[in-house]
Amino acid sequence: MKFLAITLIVDRGTKSPRERLREVVDNAVFAEQVGFDGFGVGERHERPFISSSPPVVLSHIAARTATIRLFTAVTTLSLLDPVRAFEDYSTLDNLSGGRLELIVGKGNGAAQAKLFHVTAQDQWERNREGYELFTRLWREEKVTWSGRFRPSLEEAEALPRPLQQPIRIWHGSATSRASVDLAASYGDPLFSANVTNPVEPYEELVAYYRERLAFHGHDASKALVGAGSAGLYMHRDSQKAVDTYRPIFESRQELFRRAGVQPVFHSIEDAIERSSLLVGSPQQIIDKVHRYHDRLGHEVMHVQADADGLSDKEHRASLELFQSEVAPVLRREISSRPFPAPEV
Repeated sequence: MKFLAITLIVDRGTKSPRERLREVVDNAVFAEQVGFDGFGVGERHERPFISSSPPVVLSHIAARTATIRLFTAVTTLSLLDPVRAFEDYSTLDNLSGGRLELIVGKGNGAAQAKLFHVTAQDQWERNREGYELFTRLWREEKVTWSGRFRPSLEEAEALPRPLQQPIRIWHGSATSRASVDLAASYGDPLFSANVTNPVEPYEELVAYYRERLAFHGHDASKALVGAGSAGLYMHRDSQKAVDTYRPIFESRQELFRRAGVQPVFHSIEDAIERSSLLVGSPQQIIDKVHRYHDRLGHEVMHVQADADGLSDKEHRASLELFQSEVAPVLRREISSRPFPAPEV
C-alpha cells in the first residue's frame, strides 16, 4: 500500500495566508522525511480554503523536496481553461523531475461555481471536455480541437512539453457516477473520497467503477483505486487517542450543525466504528485499514496532512508513529504497484 498526506489548505483565521501556506510547505517536507509516498494539495476557490493555486504551492514543495510524489486533490477541470491548466502542470512536471500525479474532478461549492460561471447543468460536460482537451495537449505536440466551452484550436502548440509521457491521471469522486464513468471509459484510476459517509456508498461506487471498466473493454482485475480517510490521530494508548481527538470531532460536529447539515455519525465512537476516521492504537489502525481494503480493494490511501485541531507536536508524533508502526505493516500485507521514480 502507498500513503499520501493531503491538505485542502483550510484557513481557520488563526494564521495569515503567508504563515498558513508556509506551514503547508513545511508539512510536505516533513511528510517526505518520515516516509510518505506522496503529498497532495486540493483546489478550492471559496472560503474557508486558500488552496486556489495548487501548481504554485506544489512548485514550492518541489523545490524543497526530492522524492515525494506531488498530487493534486483535485484539479477542478470544470472551472479551468484546459490550455492554461496544461501549461501550469507541464511546467510543474518539469520542475519536479516528473513527480506530478493529477487527481481531477469537477470540484464542488456554490461560490466557486458562481465565480467561474459554471452551472449545475453544464459542470459535468465542462469536466469531461476539459479532461479530454488536457490529455490531448499532454500527449500531442500540436492539437486541432473544438468544443463548447472555450475557443477552438488549430494546430495549437502548448509549451513547455511535459517530462512524463504519459502522465497518470486519477479521477476523484465522492458520490458521482459521472466521474466514475469518465475514469472507466479511459481506463484511468479512481480515487474515492471515502470521508463523509460509512463505507457502503463508496464500496458501491468502486464496484460500479470495476463494472464500467469491463464494459469499456479494460481489465477490471487491474483496477487501480485510492481512498481517503476522515482524520488521523494515533497513540499507543488507544483511550488516550480517543480522548485527545474527541473535542476536535465534537467541534466539527458543531460546525456541521451551524451550517444546517445533520452529522452522519452521532459520536466519536460511532465515527471510529463506521467511518474512515483513523483514531486509536497502531494495531487498531492496521485492522481498520484492512477492513476497508476488503471492501474497496484500494492500493493507495490518504491521511490528513494538517494538524486539524491537534497541536503540532501531537500531529507530527502521530504521523511519525503511523510511518514507523503502521505503514510498514500495510506496505507488506497489501500489495501495490510502484510509483514512478523521479528523474534527477
